[in-house]
Amino acid sequence: MTQIDTSLTTEALRGNIDRVFQVSARKIAALEKHWDPRRGAPVFTVDGRYTSRGWTEWTQGFQYGSAILQFAATGDRRALEVGRQGTRNHMAQYVSHGGVHDHGFNSVSTYGGLWLLAKSGRIAAGEDEIRFYELALMVSGAVQAARWTELPGNLGYIYSFNGPHSLFADTIRSLRVLALSHQLGHVLMGEGDRRISLLGRLLRHAETTARYNIYHGTGRDHYDLRGRVAHESIFNLNDGSYRCPNSQQGYSPFTTWMRGLAWIICGYAEQLEFLDTVAADEFKVYGGKAGLLARFLAAARATADFYLEQTPTDGVPYWDSGAPGLAALGDYLDRPAEPFNDREPVDSSAAAIAAQGLVRLGRYLQAKGKNRYGARYFAAGLTVARTIFREPYLSVSPRHQGLLLHTVYHRPNGWDHIPPGRKVPCGESGMWGDYHVRELALLLQSIAGRKSYYTFFGG
Repeated sequence: MTQIDTSLTTEALRGNIDRVFQVSARKIAALEKHWDPRRGAPVFTVDGRYTSRGWTEWTQGFQYGSAILQFAATGDRRALEVGRQGTRNHMAQYVSHGGVHDHGFNSVSTYGGLWLLAKSGRIAAGEDEIRFYELALMVSGAVQAARWTELPGNLGYIYSFNGPHSLFADTIRSLRVLALSHQLGHVLMGEGDRRISLLGRLLRHAETTARYNIYHGTGRDHYDLRGRVAHESIFNLNDGSYRCPNSQQGYSPFTTWMRGLAWIICGYAEQLEFLDTVAADEFKVYGGKAGLLARFLAAARATADFYLEQTPTDGVPYWDSGAPGLAALGDYLDRPAEPFNDREPVDSSAAAIAAQGLVRLGRYLQAKGKNRYGARYFAAGLTVARTIFREPYLSVSPRHQGLLLHTVYHRPNGWDHIPPGRKVPCGESGMWGDYHVRELALLLQSIAGRKSYYTFFGG
């Protein structure tokens, strides 16, 4: 169980945050110098060098988004140009990509990051450039929302690349592109010029995910443990009925893939912040604002509690809560994670994503007057951040292109690199982990420096 340091503050982490961005600058420069865009998107490292991995192209936005975050944190103009030019030259294909559920990763990390900088005056951008970013976000949100499976009871979901029967937990974090598109006044146009609300699809997807991908301890099945997450939910398309849980990247449908859990924590916490700014009358047709936000908060809290209970003392989880080799590690939850063990890999990228969600959830609850719960989650996020902002998780070697070490991509498929002499993956990085450790550091920097609180929607 994570041992939460309740005395920890963002101010106490400022040195760690500064070091993250000092190391990050070298990593961005090295990748930009050596990466050939014709190879596709960099996905994860092998022997410290980034490689591609064809499945779906969901990490390109993290490559250029990382450079944009670097500028936002440090004012590094060279990083800004990497992010700006990379977005202009390589990201357009993702805006109109109808075959994936990852628009919130690719488009918000790039066009969204530049839009925030332009709107806040951090970069000089004319009205045409700002509209360019906004148009990309509006179209990307609509294309994402068009991957839709309708369910009975005013439910539905953005389906995964597996097909219309498949609801992924990950997609909750991609909802932020629908949020931005809606905020910019856009809608999805359907048959007969029907105007489809992007906020509506966001809310219905989040409600469906909370109902089917998250367990609430209500006895839905024999394995209904509060806060557990199924990576995938499967539906019968003939009548819209729920059939079963499944897992693509976890060990089994009845265990919890910890990065999927982290996407849920971060995604709901972020949406609570955004939805809090939306007028109550926009929720009426979906059952009312108070009820929806209460259910989303319940989902965020249940998964946050599960994360803290099922993670070693330093806040870094093993890749799946039920991975079979964990039994051989003994009381692994009562000591820090061991990235160099011979049984099961840890996943630091899940820690980076979950830490941001814990910080945002804590801040949200504190703003609502629920200080006891809010302070606990906030301190938990800081505790996890302190662990991954330093070795052995922070990659300080100039020979390694990654920033966050001990990330796992797809354990069941065996895609992750196992170094010579080791038995499980370790010592490598993924673009999503590198991006999210930077985004976490920027968030904490904004709080510690009492600057404008960093959100994807500019609130």
